[in-house]
Amino acid sequence: MGEFNEKKTTCGTVCLKYLLFTYNCCFWLAGLAVMAVGIWTLALKSDYISLLASGTYLATAYILVVAGTVVMVTGVLGCCATFKERRNLLRLYFILLLIIFLLEIIAGILAYAYYQQLNTELKENLKDTMTKRYHQPGHEAVTSAVDQLQQEFHCCGSNNSQDWRDSEWIRSQEAGGRVV
Repeated sequence: MGEFNEKKTTCGTVCLKYLLFTYNCCFWLAGLAVMAVGIWTLALKSDYISLLASGTYLATAYILVVAGTVVMVTGVLGCCATFKERRNLLRLYFILLLIIFLLEIIAGILAYAYYQQLNTELKENLKDTMTKRYHQPGHEAVTSAVDQLQQEFHCCGSNNSQDWRDSEWIRSQEAGGRVV
């Protein structure tokens, strides 16, 4: 007679299975949140993209959408691997989790290292855009974005109202003697 191997399910394995399933559901929800932030940025904050000198910032929103999608797919893969108990799926799931974890560490280190440089660059680009492209022919999107930015955040200028002193529009007769 052949040997009959029966899988033994103990309380510990069932508990681990449901714990992993719960973790994957949370992982899927986190991916959904990241993707939603990327879509929100593209849909509602895309007006401000014309204020930025570099396309890198727009690419960041697309990266968030792609990263959220990858995390969601990984979460679904983890749920399937958990319930079907397939070793190959579990290995693939582990490799994807490891890659995502390493990429998050790298992104965190880069964000920490370049935070101040990015902050300074954004302020300078905004000031440069306001002084050279505001109310200039062919830059209607910039004019609209600056107006919307100042109304939404109740601010004036990149740093303060003194930023407008160097504006080409303020110096023109079209400004009607305005200071800001």
